[in-house]
Amino acid sequence: MDPVEVVAGDGPVILGLPHTGLHVPEAILSTFNETGRALADTDWNIHRLYADLLPGATSVRATFHRYVIDANRDPTGKSLYPGQNTTTLCPLIDFDNRPLYRDDMEPDATEIAARRAAFHAPYHAALAAQVERVRSKHGIALLYDCHSIRSVVPFLFEGRLPDFNIGDNDGTTCAPAVSEIVAKVCRSADHYTTIVNGRFKGGWTTRHYGRPQDGVHAIQMELTQCSHLEAEAPPYALDPVKSAQLRTVLGEILSGLEDWARNEGQG
Repeated sequence: MDPVEVVAGDGPVILGLPHTGLHVPEAILSTFNETGRALADTDWNIHRLYADLLPGATSVRATFHRYVIDANRDPTGKSLYPGQNTTTLCPLIDFDNRPLYRDDMEPDATEIAARRAAFHAPYHAALAAQVERVRSKHGIALLYDCHSIRSVVPFLFEGRLPDFNIGDNDGTTCAPAVSEIVAKVCRSADHYTTIVNGRFKGGWTTRHYGRPQDGVHAIQMELTQCSHLEAEAPPYALDPVKSAQLRTVLGEILSGLEDWARNEGQG
């Protein structure tokens, strides 16, 4: 299976989808224990939630599961959140701090390097190519990284997450107007809660590609899964009513970002 799926659109917005893939090669799957095989920490149905919301948007989607290797982690293994509980480039535990591997079958440095070459590098090569293509066409590229997580994960954060978790690494990965557009739409939407640069400030993708001074703006959106799933548990099905309501808000966000990017590109 190709590690990345690309749909090249003609607009200035790029959707990154690093955590919706479910593919695990059999050689890796055989090393997982029951917890690992459950693949629980997936961004369930996020690619379907965003599907067709913005005609002309480019999408870059990892087909491999984050337990194989996390496409939103620094390839050097450096922590995104030093001093806080988190998961690593090739996770050894799930979001509840439970081991993913059978005894003595965790990946060693050689295996991690092989996965980085086979999965992480091709995903980011494709994403980088699309960022450059879009920037060359429009004079600007706006990368919107799409994520979701359970609303309550005690190992990673206290209490319940807001529904919209917007991250621009404390204002460094995009122009202020980009975050303002996203936050304004979110805060004006009924029945949702919002935070900017809370527990999630933007992963490696947002931090690596976000170079506003060079015309590349990046922002991460982490949604609570209760905002669009029937339950934050198997089978992780989209709730028709909740997802339709949320898609209206997300569509408004993406349209606002596209309008801004087109105006900025012309300027």
